[in-house]
Amino acid sequence: MGLDIVQPNTCVRGCCSSDSIPLHLSPSSYILLSPIARGAESVVYEAILDGKRVAVKKPILSTSDELDKFHKELQLLCKLHHPGIANLVAAHARPPNYMFFFQFYEERNLAHKLHVQEWTPDIDRALTITLQLATALQYLHNQGIVHRDVKPANVLLDQNSSAHLADFGLAEYKKDLRGVSTENWRSSGKPTGGFHKKNMVGTLIYMAPEILRKEIHTEKSDVYSFGISINELLTGVIPYTDIRAEAQAHTVLEMNYTEQQLTAAVVSGGLRPVLAGIVSGVPASMLALIQKCWDANPQNRPSFNDIVLELDGILEQRKRMEKEDLSLQKSSISHGHQVMESINNLHTYQENINWSTQGQCLSKRASAELHSGFGKWLDSSDESLTYHPVLSWGSFATCGRRESMEDTHFLMPYLCNEKDVHVFGIFDGHRGAAAAEFSAQALPEFLKILGSTCSPADALLEAFVRTDVAFRNELDSHCNSKRVTQKDWHPGCTAAAALIVRNKLFVANAGDCRTILCRAGCPLALSRDHVASCLEERERVVSAGGKVKWQVDTWRVGPAALQVTRSIGDDDLKPAVTAEPEITETVLSLEDEFLVMASDGLWDAVSNMEVISIIRDTVKEPAMCSKRLATEAAERGSKDNITVIVVFLRPVSTAERVY
Repeated sequence: MGLDIVQPNTCVRGCCSSDSIPLHLSPSSYILLSPIARGAESVVYEAILDGKRVAVKKPILSTSDELDKFHKELQLLCKLHHPGIANLVAAHARPPNYMFFFQFYEERNLAHKLHVQEWTPDIDRALTITLQLATALQYLHNQGIVHRDVKPANVLLDQNSSAHLADFGLAEYKKDLRGVSTENWRSSGKPTGGFHKKNMVGTLIYMAPEILRKEIHTEKSDVYSFGISINELLTGVIPYTDIRAEAQAHTVLEMNYTEQQLTAAVVSGGLRPVLAGIVSGVPASMLALIQKCWDANPQNRPSFNDIVLELDGILEQRKRMEKEDLSLQKSSISHGHQVMESINNLHTYQENINWSTQGQCLSKRASAELHSGFGKWLDSSDESLTYHPVLSWGSFATCGRRESMEDTHFLMPYLCNEKDVHVFGIFDGHRGAAAAEFSAQALPEFLKILGSTCSPADALLEAFVRTDVAFRNELDSHCNSKRVTQKDWHPGCTAAAALIVRNKLFVANAGDCRTILCRAGCPLALSRDHVASCLEERERVVSAGGKVKWQVDTWRVGPAALQVTRSIGDDDLKPAVTAEPEITETVLSLEDEFLVMASDGLWDAVSNMEVISIIRDTVKEPAMCSKRLATEAAERGSKDNITVIVVFLRPVSTAERVY
């Protein structure tokens, strides 16, 4: 990269060092650009380092354990040098910003390529990627390292679609793993649940049966994950579903199996993903190798030395067959070029759509309409009222245990500079974040326009409906223009909005976001969950022509198996899954202490009364209260994105600990 290495080239602790990789950088040597990906443990940015394009992984370090993990990963990365391993070009290992700088891989990761771009590689390309990944893992294992999180999302592709194994945050040396082996457990008693939680790492659908039985990772656990991943590459299908698109597969997987059911089926029932078919052109020897890799008994699985030898043999056999039938070779090459050309043409035409920007564009068009203020709302209020709520507000959002964030929200106090009008909203996306990102921009603008002609309640209802129509029209437009290439994609989101006009609170809800008011120390529900398990909602969906049936553990709507019965988007389920919200109106008084809005990631783990109690025992700063609630839900096992908004309705002191 041409960067100077300043001596001593070590991390701040002195435990990491390198002769070739700079470990501390001056702020002027790099520029962070836009985020590429967000996860529970890090954010990845596109960046410029020494004038060249790179990817920067910035871990979220909130505890000393997480800081230890950063140094451990850096030590390991500094020692790895292999063409099949993601190339670390620099690091910043000093406070306050700890970062990894990697070579930029143009085609992103294999999971994105397969399930977002819906890429279908020809057999030779798939076998080449398989061999590249196998040689990278062979190198790791020969270095005494177990990766522990092999999956397509951790395989980066360069501009030539060559594979590079990435994300060594869970990697460990075999000798360290043996230090807590099963034999040690037996001699000192079985470890606790906390131990299991710390050591049972990875991604569930790629985990070997022995890991699901809470045994220690070995090289053979990596072999199992490799087999599942390669079958996914050959089929294009996410394991244990028949779906290519990641956002839809999330729903289908959860519909078919709970976490416990999937674990039991893999461990006890021998469940495996549907194997790629010979009719697809995959050599029978390759299919046999995959089955050996995911054998239930780790001892029956091959080592990567054996896997690489076998893959070399498979590729050699294909070359011999091509030479024996030259005409077949020409036909195959011609067809392969046509397929690749059509895919490449599709890729160059496709654009990454920023749905938040699309919502902003619509907002600008909408704001051109006449907006003459909120006189109708304010005139209808009683001028003689003696109570004025005094607001303070804050929010916190986290993707939690999910790998991607599909929630969005907005905070708009003093709407259009009007001191007595405030609006707050939360949008919980499903089947992707598109609807949520769009709605967070569009809905407030529709509300501004409608404020001059409708009552607050009518304006909220109409804003929800208009946002739904606008999003579905926008999605349809992009599908028709082929900017959206994913087939049968029907993203949606649930939504909740709270509008405060002087001393009146209007809450609109469509879906399973929830809003509660703390009144005299008790929770007052201002919305109800719109889910198919509710008889009234179920009957409404059926009467509107929708289909509801019991699947796995609850009632669900349509082929998409949605639990919610009202949402923005989800055009394949309209009109049964309506965007029309239910609206409540509440007159605020001195008894009303604070308002809490949240996506279902909070309410799945924390009850209404517990929310009140937690805030009472937290410093009275809204953002801090929001974070405390989200953290509590995550610690209790919430598996969803979590977004929380807290609005205090009367003056509070941040010095208070309890009421």
